[in-house]
Amino acid sequence: MGRSVQDSALSGISRRTVLKAGAAAAAFATVPVAAPSILRAQTPAVKIGILQPVTGALAHDGDLGRLGAEMAINEINAAGGIKALGGAKIEMVFGDARSTPEAGTQEVERMQAEGVCAIVGGFASPICLAASQAAARYDLPYLVDVGVSDQIMARGLTNTFRFSPGFGKVTQVALDNLTKINELAGKPAKTVVLVHEDGLFGSGLAKLLQAELPKRGFEILETIAHPTPARDMSNVALRIRSLNPDLVIPSNYYGEFVLLARTMQQQRIKPKGVYAVLGGAASNGRFVKEFPQAAQNVIDCNHWHDPKNPQALALRKAVEAQGKSFAYNVPLNYSNLLLLADAIERAGSADRKKIIEALNSSTFAGHIMPYGPTKFVNGQNEGATPINTQIQGEDIKVIFPEFFAEAKANFPAT
Repeated sequence: MGRSVQDSALSGISRRTVLKAGAAAAAFATVPVAAPSILRAQTPAVKIGILQPVTGALAHDGDLGRLGAEMAINEINAAGGIKALGGAKIEMVFGDARSTPEAGTQEVERMQAEGVCAIVGGFASPICLAASQAAARYDLPYLVDVGVSDQIMARGLTNTFRFSPGFGKVTQVALDNLTKINELAGKPAKTVVLVHEDGLFGSGLAKLLQAELPKRGFEILETIAHPTPARDMSNVALRIRSLNPDLVIPSNYYGEFVLLARTMQQQRIKPKGVYAVLGGAASNGRFVKEFPQAAQNVIDCNHWHDPKNPQALALRKAVEAQGKSFAYNVPLNYSNLLLLADAIERAGSADRKKIIEALNSSTFAGHIMPYGPTKFVNGQNEGATPINTQIQGEDIKVIFPEFFAEAKANFPAT
């Protein structure tokens, strides 16, 4: 599909900025978000709201999401800002959702009062659900970064867009890929135990898995729900041990995923595979670094950057150069900011309705995800898709599909 002139300009500048100077890492890390005092002397800034939970149970994920957004803003501003608006710099208006939908809604109200033209973020599905609803009252464009609940996009809100896939799409792809990986290994896996958090994300995903796994020849031995936060997984692990499944499929947030994996390791529970669907820690460098033994061979179907995209590799290098772990939150928020900046360029305006019109017609290809150009239908990017990763040694490798694969799957785990 064709790309707009602004598309080409933005992504071209991005790649030049990133790829020249092996130096990309330093550029990402050292260019500050322009201070308001400087911006006042130039073209008026374009204010964009960044909403993330940087305190509370989801703070780790929120911090990574904010980092990805900041890096994109730095890059756009360093490349000349929004050219259609005379080089206007992007000014971030940050809101801490404090890991709750109520706090997320309060921050949307504050951002509205401060004059943002759009909001990106939310991370968790309940926060995205509430925050996008609040933004809809003001026709304020809202770009969901990670929230996967299909309910977010099913309400017909004309202000809400999701660049990444929802869990309906993720589940379909995850099960297609699981079936192929299992077939390639001689079909060693036949039985499954599902473990999920009992909120909007985990419960919804478990229902889909319960409906779809039997159609593909897998027997579900049991579905185990747990609260978030959870402080003990001993009983869950004991139940898994007694059922002795071939596969454990967890769907939960970072803390609970790590707790389950560590408890299974301590109790020497070794299924043929841990196959996560949107696993909270399964595609997270912090998990690999802090608990390498518990993390080994965990497979995930999740958001992940294109491992063959030099711009994505430079971004990962820049994050790790700061001593931070890397996870999908970074490239998703980075890409969402580039997408939004492209829409503002094409709109030639920070007017909310014009930005919404530009997003609806977007064919943006300058992102770093394994997607094609964007195509929004009722706010959902139809081209978005997850891929499979596996923790191998000290790294997270893409193992499926073959076009993006960096390594072969170690399955059944040895």
